[in-house]
Amino acid sequence: MSDSVSRFVGFAAAYDQARPTPPTEIVDLLCQWSGVATPDVVDLGAGSGLSTVIWSGRARHVLAVEPGLDMRSVARERIDTLPDAANFSLVNATAEATGLPDGCADVITASQAMHWFDPARVLPEIARLLRPGGVFAAFDCDWPPTVRAEVDAAYQEFDRLQWTLQQARGLQPHRADKEGHLGRMAASGLFSHVRETCLHSRESGDAERLLAVAHSQGGVVALLDNGVRAAELGLDALREIALARLPEPVPWWWTYRIRLAVK
Repeated sequence: MSDSVSRFVGFAAAYDQARPTPPTEIVDLLCQWSGVATPDVVDLGAGSGLSTVIWSGRARHVLAVEPGLDMRSVARERIDTLPDAANFSLVNATAEATGLPDGCADVITASQAMHWFDPARVLPEIARLLRPGGVFAAFDCDWPPTVRAEVDAAYQEFDRLQWTLQQARGLQPHRADKEGHLGRMAASGLFSHVRETCLHSRESGDAERLLAVAHSQGGVVALLDNGVRAAELGLDALREIALARLPEPVPWWWTYRIRLAVK
């Protein structure tokens, strides 16, 4: 059983190319909720920087916290292309122990990452870093994107198979359930107000991108490395349906569920 950092070693670039970019409306929402037009931002579990760079031109300073070397390297390359790259920093640390000073952030985010954190340790750390009135947002997109009914059904079956195989082979790291994020944030007593909202984004993709998304999942990589065949994993069936139904790029619809907490 790998931990949440080693689980994503070796394919950070492929992950970065396949995964969706969070909608910039998230920035609008968090600036509005924090009451700060150009906030100081901390992005926890920043990965390859997809959720970090949406703050370009909108924040006073953005600090990405990411413990994985591969992911940090990709994030560094992404950040270096920004016109305001000087306003961004990368830190090698975990979300539970950032080493950052008290009250350093107006906004803290965790994109596709909160389920990998230890809630008992990370929520107090987040509250410590936030200034009074600061906002924490844990957001995840529904998986997979809404594309076509047959593709959706095939992806769901593939996902069911890969989770079953992970459990059977002892390859599934401990993770918190995403549905419980909001309840844990409220029960912590660290925040004055919590709520959940949704935003949507539109991208596009064909069969090859859908298969790249499948291969960007840490569990899939772990299973293939463990000797599981693509047919057994459901990848061959997914490929067949995707090639038939997505020969050309079509719109992809992503729903982002955003759990908000105000200090």
